[in-house]
Amino acid sequence: MKLSDLTSLPLSGGADTVITGLTADSREVKPGFLFAALPGNKVDGRDYVDKAINNGAVAILAPTGTKALGAVMVQSDEPRRELAYMAARFYPLQPHTIIAITGTNGKSSTVEFLRQIWHTAGREAACLGTLGVTKTDGFYPLHHTTPDPVSLHQEIHKLAKAGVEFLALEASSHGLMQNRLDGVNITHTGFTNLSQDHFDYHQGFEDYFAAKALLFDDLAAPGSPVSVLVDGQWGQRMAALCAKRGLKVLRVGWEGEDVRLREVHPLAKSQTLTMEIDGELHAVELPLAGEFQALNAVLALGLALQSGVELSVALEALAQLKGVRGRMEPVGSVPNGAPIFVDFAHTPDGLDKLLRALRPHTKGDIHLVFGCGGDRDPSKRPKMGKIAAQLADHIVVTDDNPRHEDPPKIRQAILQQCTGAREIADRKAAIIFAAKALKPGDALVIAGKGHENGQIIGDVCVPFNDAKIARGVIAAMEAAND
Repeated sequence: MKLSDLTSLPLSGGADTVITGLTADSREVKPGFLFAALPGNKVDGRDYVDKAINNGAVAILAPTGTKALGAVMVQSDEPRRELAYMAARFYPLQPHTIIAITGTNGKSSTVEFLRQIWHTAGREAACLGTLGVTKTDGFYPLHHTTPDPVSLHQEIHKLAKAGVEFLALEASSHGLMQNRLDGVNITHTGFTNLSQDHFDYHQGFEDYFAAKALLFDDLAAPGSPVSVLVDGQWGQRMAALCAKRGLKVLRVGWEGEDVRLREVHPLAKSQTLTMEIDGELHAVELPLAGEFQALNAVLALGLALQSGVELSVALEALAQLKGVRGRMEPVGSVPNGAPIFVDFAHTPDGLDKLLRALRPHTKGDIHLVFGCGGDRDPSKRPKMGKIAAQLADHIVVTDDNPRHEDPPKIRQAILQQCTGAREIADRKAAIIFAAKALKPGDALVIAGKGHENGQIIGDVCVPFNDAKIARGVIAAMEAAND
């Protein structure tokens, strides 16, 4: 594709040329590529132009005012946005229905639940986000919740080419602020909730809310449908913002006006939901535990209805939903029958909801293993320790992904508000200890890493998966009983 077909901006430093690929990573440049020299928080892409040209780059996208760099140049006041639109032109195919969902917690579950509802309705569907890309025939991983714009448009193009007509994708605050979703033909939008997370990146709740609101301010088409989980001040505020923007707002949740959750009755491994939809009551048994799972399912239901799924089909789908990896995932039971769950909860609100959701399904004590990540917002560590002390009966504080921080300091920050907890640095040892402490009727939840397959220590990612470790512990305990 000619460079002039990818951008309407003027070219300088050479003639129009054929572009064979796009990237913002000089290591990925191949002959004929355009290299986007983007300034970042830690590195400046303009420092890598010579390397990109040596690797075969024939064109450079850079901020306005950048000096000539030895190749055909495109200069833009918003180079990140320009790269996204270039990617959309280079990879032009997109499903006809694309729903983007933002919020702090629940995005991964909501997009997967929505994909399952579409599948029940006979739609060719997929979802894309933290867990990777999921279709009916399987899934494959990605590196970010919202991939860089080139990777994102490439994946969307591949899905559309494979026949996918309905796509649900996660929109992270980082992705929105960095224009990664620009150029995506978003037809519907959704909002889950807002709680403390990424405060190492955002300057408090107002800044975080503004980042999430970019989905509805900048990317949602005028008059397009949006479903908002309105429970709490941030949901109500986002619904009001969307209405002011002229979007067709469907309000869902305990405080919902359109899809209202009336009652949740917990069962051993499921729960019965009573919902009021358009003035009529409907009951369905959701085969998942936890109130937060019910709210994710209700939001997915609202989005499915807005995308054209019949109510009867959507309710049928809710009764068949399968859980998401690493989201209150049951991984097995120790020999005395006490279950073990793995969950991604890594924020104060997420941990609070997880433990409250588990309590109605647990006859005995709740055991918790968790830690906090390094190089991330330190203010949430004592908050999570306090929540753990209030809502769990037995607690082991361990390492999460310490990254470049001193692990004992992270653990001590948690333990300040978590008196009585046991400290076991090694995460595998912590899981083994907690599993062996379970009594009949108890439950263990391992929180913080969920689906992750590695533990980041310094610059090294050591293979580690909570669910795999827990299953190994269970197998060893069963063998010891034989």
